[in-house]
Amino acid sequence: MVFGTGWCRFAVAGLAAAFMSMAPAAEPEFRPQIGQPGKDVIWVPTPDEVVERMLRMAQATSADIVYDLGSGDGKIVIAAARSFGARATGFEFNPEMVKLSLRNAQAAGVTDKASFRQADIFQIDISPATVVTMYLLPSLNLKLRPQLLKLKPGTRIVSHSFDMDDWKPDEISTVEGRRAHMWYVPAPVAGAWTVSTNDPAGSARFEIMLDQRYQMLDGYVRLGRVLAGLRQPRLTGAAISFTIVDEQGVRRDFTGTVNGASMDGRYLTDKGQEGRWSARR
Repeated sequence: MVFGTGWCRFAVAGLAAAFMSMAPAAEPEFRPQIGQPGKDVIWVPTPDEVVERMLRMAQATSADIVYDLGSGDGKIVIAAARSFGARATGFEFNPEMVKLSLRNAQAAGVTDKASFRQADIFQIDISPATVVTMYLLPSLNLKLRPQLLKLKPGTRIVSHSFDMDDWKPDEISTVEGRRAHMWYVPAPVAGAWTVSTNDPAGSARFEIMLDQRYQMLDGYVRLGRVLAGLRQPRLTGAAISFTIVDEQGVRRDFTGTVNGASMDGRYLTDKGQEGRWSARR
């Protein structure tokens, strides 16, 4: 029996259709749902206007390394890269969310600056970050706090909605009824310091003692037999300022920078004289 080529084409097409029907269907693209459970929190996206304000509070620039802890669909990382030029990395436990973030970054054209890692945020090294963003529960913020306080002084921490208990923020912004909190990581300055000054009237040495609770300072200066309270001591990251009134009643306003076991900067007297100062532990 002879069959024509038409039958052969029909038979081949039939076999192909049969094999296609046996092949597994393409897996549908993952789409996150608001409220879906995660490792430690449910997923709720941060509104775009809050994302922008968070990054503006941090004054993010192209010089920054932004780490987003619990990065979800990647919008903070993508905004940091696209609108602020920062190198940004998101850390997310859900691998499907990581894949979604990578697709979103590719669509936004920022894969050269934005990256994502599937990771437990409590198991990663965050020390390279100059800006840290997060939208976590208060209990998780507190769990992260010891790590955050070890970051380089001046590193900016921004949290959507939730604070860090008795570590009071340096700024709170409200956008459409939603709060964002920002902290500078403070330099550790508690203890005794020997201060040396140098101005046209000559040099001087005296001791100051600083008490510290996060960025909040208190302290006193030893002036001969007098212990005088420091006026308006303030710490912002590694930037420090305080005022003293010396034995002659001259007020000196000090501003400077903390660098580990040393500080240095300038001061201005109420008589318009300027000088330099340094301090060592």
